Amino acid sequence: MKTLILGSRGSRLALWQAEHVRSLITALPGAPPVSIEIISTRGDRIQDVPLSAVSGQAFFTREIETALAEGRIDLAVHSMKDLETTMPDGLRVAAVPRREDPRDAFLSRTGSTLAQLQPGARVGTSSLRRRAQLARAFPHLRLEELRGNVPTRIRKMQEGEYEGIILATAGITRLGMGDLITESLDPEGFIPAPAQGALALQIRSEDIETARWVEALDDPSSRRAVEAERALLAHAEGGCQLPLGAYARMLPGEEMKLSAIILSPDGKNAVSDEITGSIENPRELGIRLAERMLDHGADEILREMRIKTNEDQSPSNHGG
Repeated sequence: MKTLILGSRGSRLALWQAEHVRSLITALPGAPPVSIEIISTRGDRIQDVPLSAVSGQAFFTREIETALAEGRIDLAVHSMKDLETTMPDGLRVAAVPRREDPRDAFLSRTGSTLAQLQPGARVGTSSLRRRAQLARAFPHLRLEELRGNVPTRIRKMQEGEYEGIILATAGITRLGMGDLITESLDPEGFIPAPAQGALALQIRSEDIETARWVEALDDPSSRRAVEAERALLAHAEGGCQLPLGAYARMLPGEEMKLSAIILSPDGKNAVSDEITGSIENPRELGIRLAERMLDHGADEILREMRIKTNEDQSPSNHGG
């Protein structure tokens, strides 16, 4: 029986996710063996600048998707929030396994909650979305860039570089470090990234044999939630560097509630809204909410961000 080759980044968290998916596949009756190939991505290699300052998107996925498209691997395992909303030709997400906790978590060196931190306390995060929401809710804090894998970020805090850091609960939990969480942030008050906590199992569109095993791992509720969140992101013309949060959850009676926020990077301007609708049309729900938010001021926030991005990338700002 042909071995399925699974492609993954090499971080501790990415390898946990790859091993998790391998165990799910090999537990299926008659499943083939699965090997893991580690692939380095641009996001892994660039560690000395903020991700928001790096041009382009797909920082953590492009090299893996290229390997998949070229047939060097059969299956790619991604953190869904890293995937661009437009899928490369010839590839598709065949399954979204059961989603882990989508909330953000605050880890404190002293045990203080966010609200208990003193003015000027240093809080680390690499996310524009987290930074903007922190600046809006806690303007007295000093927000600083934080790069590295999950254990590295935690070590930097423990060594005193930060009073606290914000990370995804899912990553901390998957690595067995949940006891370090000081405060789990309410996902309706501090809205997570679209698809946070979800995995994307990506294959070649015509690979029927791999699809047979991968599609068995799909969790319909998780897939619908991330479809709504990512449809909103796509319709707002945002990439992973946009200060946008989206959070969908199932309600009784086959309904879904979707909450979202779009902010200026400094957190001073924000548009938030929510919508409820049938779980049968998650993409439509995301698009409807995005259109409503754009009509109520989010388009102006995004326009100003695009102008700022173009100015930052002009030749005059790069010594040209």
